[in-house]
Amino acid sequence: MKLIFLGTGTSTGIPTIGIERPVCYSKDSKDVRTRSSVVLQIKNKNILIDCSPDFRQQMLRSKISKIDAILFTHEHSDHTAGLDDVRPISFRHGKIPIYAHQRVISNLEKRFDYLFDETGGYTGSPHVFSNIIEENIDFSVDGIKFSTVSYMHHNLQVFGFRYKNIAYITDLKKIKSDQLSKLKDLDILVLNALRHKEHYSHINLDQALGIIEELNPKKSFLTHIAPDMGMHEDTQKLLPKNVFLAYDMLEVSF
Repeated sequence: MKLIFLGTGTSTGIPTIGIERPVCYSKDSKDVRTRSSVVLQIKNKNILIDCSPDFRQQMLRSKISKIDAILFTHEHSDHTAGLDDVRPISFRHGKIPIYAHQRVISNLEKRFDYLFDETGGYTGSPHVFSNIIEENIDFSVDGIKFSTVSYMHHNLQVFGFRYKNIAYITDLKKIKSDQLSKLKDLDILVLNALRHKEHYSHINLDQALGIIEELNPKKSFLTHIAPDMGMHEDTQKLLPKNVFLAYDMLEVSF
């Protein structure tokens, strides 16, 4: 089983249009970050978490040609805007199930109505179909069981996901104790850490490290990185030995 980081950048990616930070001119490939997304390869299934605007590029780079299901954390465009690019996959493999909060499903069905169209309209046949997930209720994807972790991204509710002893949490700002407790006894924790300074809707590096210290997973990987975090190599030197700054196309076996 494998965790593949397709993208590890914040909503603007790195390099960022119009932002002149040193990291945007870095020659280190680890400093080039597309928008955040991962694939979990479990039991010969490719389960995608979020479908970023860079989805096409990410799939081509990773040489992954099939997605068996998509889990959405929330509806923001940096996590959903690549959904149109699932069409070539569905042409070959059939409709793709998506799993998300009812609010997110409604948003996607409005923005990408043609992907859900059962009438044989513009795209000929539907490419995705909806599955609603709820807080504190586990769900299964082809027999693969996931738990939801609910938290706040400023004023917006977001779902993170746990599979056995691995969890993916992005766009976290505030989390209640009962939800945080779902992240104990992990082998791998993926957690957002936007930058060094405080931010109104994301935890920063110090806050992420505080959560990691409290939960004490065996390994942690930081994602959803902004240009203000600086160079990958410099930031990695600041981290505890079991905490790693993730980068695009990083693969982690579990």
